Amino acid sequence: MAVGGRRRRLERILERVRSTPAGFVRTYGDVSPGAPRVAGAVLHACQDPSLPWHRIVRADGSLAKGARQRRLLESEGVPFRGERVDMRVARVPEG
Repeated sequence: MAVGGRRRRLERILERVRSTPAGFVRTYGDVSPGAPRVAGAVLHACQDPSLPWHRIVRADGSLAKGARQRRLLESEGVPFRGERVDMRVARVPEG
């Protein structure tokens, strides 16, 4: 992929993350369709403290960043079922 294409992909991923409202989550696949690991790499590399990285979770509702991520999500009212986000309630509807 050309540099311009990579930059556009990165910008689309970051825009989807930023547009995830408080109290809701998206999956890595939601923010990077077909390449969820790319979303993880982008979030890991991003140094913007205003980016709501904590609103991006695994498809099964589990958390990549553990207790810190859970605290941030709970403070926004995201519901959990045991150790996982209740995706039926908290996932941003696409479309």
